[in-house]
Amino acid sequence: MKKIGLLFFAFLLIGSVQADEHATLKAAVNADHRNAKNTARDSFRHPLETLAFFGIKPDMQVLEILPGRGWYTEILAPYLKDSGKLTAASFGANHPSDYLRSVHMAFEELMNSNKTLYGDVNTVVFEQNGYLNDVADESQDMVVTFRNTHNWIRYGGIEQIYQSFHRVLKKGGVLGVVQHRAAAGSDHKQSAEKGYVPESYLIKLLEDIGFELVAKSEVNANPKDTKDYKEGVWSLPPSYREKDNNREKYSAIGESDRMTLRFVKL
Repeated sequence: MKKIGLLFFAFLLIGSVQADEHATLKAAVNADHRNAKNTARDSFRHPLETLAFFGIKPDMQVLEILPGRGWYTEILAPYLKDSGKLTAASFGANHPSDYLRSVHMAFEELMNSNKTLYGDVNTVVFEQNGYLNDVADESQDMVVTFRNTHNWIRYGGIEQIYQSFHRVLKKGGVLGVVQHRAAAGSDHKQSAEKGYVPESYLIKLLEDIGFELVAKSEVNANPKDTKDYKEGVWSLPPSYREKDNNREKYSAIGESDRMTLRFVKL
């Protein structure tokens, strides 16, 4: 009976810890510091549900890949500041593209705007004579990437990039991927030009590298997305690349249909 009582107490303790962690994550998502333009996308991007699905914890070493102007970083940095560590792999101040260099500088400005809130985020250059050269082998508990994979197919490097994620993750570490999802049976090179990637293609690629798919979530699915627009996924919000053409139609569809996948490093 004593053993059963101890097991029950341990079960309650674990449940309490998980509830506290979820509450902390929810507080980071709902915090007032987040940009209003970013929170307006929450109904499409489901950051609380997505990060909880990945299994993030506040004491983790987490690597965010190409954070852009910091949409997810606004959540991740405060969440990890006290007990964990966030590393962001950005474009770098010397990127040859003026636009991507400006995106990086905007990200750096955001991170430096409030050290009390964001803490000391470690920013590294994503691509510099290879990928993630400034991130040590087996140093990360989690790597997350949001809507980036199509560009790595379009411009090259996808195998090497995901191999670098495998290298920096600890054994058993988590890779969380969110990506615009192509129609089943699509050619990955053709669909990537429109911003979409076939789910089966990406799963096979990562499993061949040495990851294991442990779970899928449909939290970011959108059955309204027909995936056949003139400007690809960028016709949809928030890009509206067709400007006022079909804007009402695209607004009613919302953001893209997305796969949400959790892998572990074997």
